[in-house]
Amino acid sequence: MKINQLREKEVAELKKMLTEKVEKVREIRFEIATKQYKKTRDLRKEKRDIAKILTLITEKNGKKQ
Repeated sequence: MKINQLREKEVAELKKMLTEKVEKVREIRFEIATKQYKKTRDLRKEKRDIAKILTLITEKNGKKQ
């Protein structure tokens, strides 16, 4: 996901996306462990999206104070 797309969203939307991404990472880990998932690169992509979202939440919270 592009950072510019994420910057347009509100903090509440970002937090919702964050919980979805964390759940997706958990699912991918289990599928990799049981050898049902072949695209392990997706795990890295999801983790990077989580980092972007967390960064934006921190930025937006910092601007309010």
